[in-house]
Amino acid sequence: MEAAAPAGGGGGGGGRWCVVTGGRGFAARHLVAMLLRSGEWRVRVADLPPAIALDRDEEEGVLGAALREGRAAYASADLRDKGQVARAFDGAEVVFHMAAPDSSINNFHLHYSVNVDGTKNVIDACIHCKVKRLIYTSSPSVVFDGIHGIFDADESMPYPDKFNDSYSETKADAEKLVMRANGRDALLTCCIRPSSIFGPGDKLLVPSLAAAARAGKSKYIIGDGNNCYDFTYVENVAYGHVCAEKTLSSEDGAKRAAGKTYFITNMEPIKFWEFMSLILEGLGYERPSIKIPVSVMMPVAHVVEWTYKTFSRYGMRVPQLTPSRIRLLSCNRTFSSSRAKDQLGYEPIVSLKDGLKRTIESYPHLQAQNQRSISKASIFLGNGNFAKTVLWEDKKQTMTVLLLLAVIYYHLFTCGYTFITAMSKLFSLTALFLFIHGILPSNLFGHKVEKLEPSNFHISQVEAHHIAHSVSSTWNSLVGVLKSLCRGNDWPLFLKVVSSLLVVSILSSMSSQSAFKIGISMVFLGFKAYEKWEDTIDNLVGDACSVVMHFGPSQKSSRQKHADN
Repeated sequence: MEAAAPAGGGGGGGGRWCVVTGGRGFAARHLVAMLLRSGEWRVRVADLPPAIALDRDEEEGVLGAALREGRAAYASADLRDKGQVARAFDGAEVVFHMAAPDSSINNFHLHYSVNVDGTKNVIDACIHCKVKRLIYTSSPSVVFDGIHGIFDADESMPYPDKFNDSYSETKADAEKLVMRANGRDALLTCCIRPSSIFGPGDKLLVPSLAAAARAGKSKYIIGDGNNCYDFTYVENVAYGHVCAEKTLSSEDGAKRAAGKTYFITNMEPIKFWEFMSLILEGLGYERPSIKIPVSVMMPVAHVVEWTYKTFSRYGMRVPQLTPSRIRLLSCNRTFSSSRAKDQLGYEPIVSLKDGLKRTIESYPHLQAQNQRSISKASIFLGNGNFAKTVLWEDKKQTMTVLLLLAVIYYHLFTCGYTFITAMSKLFSLTALFLFIHGILPSNLFGHKVEKLEPSNFHISQVEAHHIAHSVSSTWNSLVGVLKSLCRGNDWPLFLKVVSSLLVVSILSSMSSQSAFKIGISMVFLGFKAYEKWEDTIDNLVGDACSVVMHFGPSQKSSRQKHADN
């Protein structure tokens, strides 16, 4: 669905217009819905995309209905473009400034351009468009230095001399701008600092936890596990913004709240790792239990961050393990909402327990029992009995096959037989096994003996056709690989082919005895390891391919320039 922002606050119906910047963000969506449900506001949703794309729930919900009825509109606006911001604010009485870049990307230029320069444009546009009230969404991280824990801090806590990351530093700079703008041309401002937001619609915390649990990484606790946090349910964050706007709209309230900052929490501090455990348990995963000291994790995080800074220009993904994140996971971070309660009339409208319940219920697709159990390794191995054997899914079958391979190894290599003698002895043993198995009764000492039917060794025409089709498909796939290599522009494919041939070359240079041992170990341990850490391995391969692709075309173009000269 698309809707343009009406000039001068146009559109159908009555009511005053307000603007929510970053209106397609996680918390902002809940604020937009709350404002529309109140019936007091018509809401202009401002964000970067050229048009608004609604989820199915939004299409059928309050936002979809409001867009169709003219009680809501969409404005495409980049905060770094003053003209776009001014057009989005035209005719608005109130602006809720919630837009901000991803806090996990430690990119000072990006954060400064959006958080600081963008906020300057927001303030100028508010004054130009005669907006009456500006409520800015800040962060508790503006008072966190990344080293010392924070326990029950209030708004008197000063900014640190050094911030934990560029996001926190630029949010603090923006907060100062908003507070200094209070009173300019009758503009009233205040800043909301919501702590650790969670709830339905979150695309970071819960999905990341579920992904870590599936990869077997959620069992670890960084630090001693006793650090406390203030988490805030997203509806309470939206309600805090509404309380701030209502307070500023009255004369007495404006005297109390204008130009001030407010911590917003659920007012229920909880141990950080207990909160994570409750979410994981609710999704059907195990609680984290293995504690890793911060002193062990921090050097690793510094190496990861250095690697990212070095290779990010070649397409390396933003890592999850960074020093600033380690500090966030291991420090106390609790804040007092007493000022918000006393001056804004804020109190949580959803308890932490109910918020957790609603959050977990909103992610049925992330429940452990609903996760797709078929791994890439299983798909590669044919997703049948062979895959179950190699991936240790049927341990009895795997041990039987390994025992059989040990027998084969013994007869082929350790007995000193020639190859023909060894194979004849193996066939003799197989024939003896089949003969003895055939004469055994169907019930032996109370145990049922499964008989091997002749059909187990029979290949039907359909199966033969399927095998032939698989062989031909494999051949055609190899031909396709050859064609791609001949074009000379598929660097990831070239890297995979070279790596595969290198492995084959190494194995072929070994004795048959060594190749057998290493090959079997690689099959039964390598595929299992890939199944367990496939996301990490895929990311590493992807990063390597990105680096190769970066150098490949550049080298090619330089050769072309040289030829042209």
